[in-house]
Amino acid sequence: MDVKRAMEIYTDKEHTFEVKLEGQPVWIENVDEQNGMATVQVGSRPTNTQTVKVERLQEG
Repeated sequence: MDVKRAMEIYTDKEHTFEVKLEGQPVWIENVDEQNGMATVQVGSRPTNTQTVKVERLQEG
């Protein structure tokens, strides 16, 4: 995924998009456009967050 698409998903509050990190479902919590990084919540546990390169995220 590229940074532009990650930002579109993050800012769209009307739709839900399926995003995965290495096969695990994640929620995008923040996108750092300048550094190409995203903070994601892995699974359903709010305390399980990771900051990863946007390229590692896959849609669908």
